[in-house]
Amino acid sequence: MDKENELSEIEKAGKDLFDFAIDREDVKYLMANLAGEADIDRNTVEYELQILKIVSVGWSVSYCLENNPYKTPLLEFYWTRIREFAGRLSETSGLIAGAPIDYFQTLKDRLDHYVSSMADKTNAGDPVNVIGPEFAALCGNADDIFTLLAGSKMFSNTIARVNGYLETVT
Repeated sequence: MDKENELSEIEKAGKDLFDFAIDREDVKYLMANLAGEADIDRNTVEYELQILKIVSVGWSVSYCLENNPYKTPLLEFYWTRIREFAGRLSETSGLIAGAPIDYFQTLKDRLDHYVSSMADKTNAGDPVNVIGPEFAALCGNADDIFTLLAGSKMFSNTIARVNGYLETVT
């Protein structure tokens, strides 16, 4: 494959992953199925689910393509698209809120938080055992099992779908 085709394949994969990351259908599904007895602010859960999905896509690419030469260019393309998206969202949200908002910094902070938590809890085994509780804590109630499960489902589903997609394109 020549360099131009490689780049266009990376761009296509990056666009597909970006489109998946910002798609809200699974967020809506998880919110619709979040138990009514969940002791949590539902707006916070919805906001954090979208963040978790976006950062999980990026993490999944790094994890699934660990030693693949396409990992770095694909991640660069993906995160550039996310940065552009976050910039537009920050601008719009900032106008509505009347204060500056940096959504990309929020995404970066969450990614750093989740990665750090996984590094700190290496004895937890499967990363989903770390992400669920961390997600619930970030939402405001580390003890809410329903929120923990929603975060775990988002993380594990995102990893499975990104991995499945990457297997078809690599």
